[in-house]
Amino acid sequence: MESLRATLERCGSSLERVVKATVMLVDMAEWREMNQVYVTYFAQHLPARSALGVTALALGARVEIGCSAVVDGPAPRSG
Repeated sequence: MESLRATLERCGSSLERVVKATVMLVDMAEWREMNQVYVTYFAQHLPARSALGVTALALGARVEIGCSAVVDGPAPRSG
């Protein structure tokens, strides 16, 4: 979540401006634990959310979260 926060801020947005999140879990039985952490990052609002059970994630991850957020103006260029 900290990486997600940093990416959003680098692109001119924030966790407060997330409108949709997609959560992928290798084990859906871990939903409760993931959600306990997830909700602490969205104290002001909970964005719309989809959750998917997957068979594997890159680099052996157990959870992956992607999001769409509002950004004002063009995204900054990298490099």
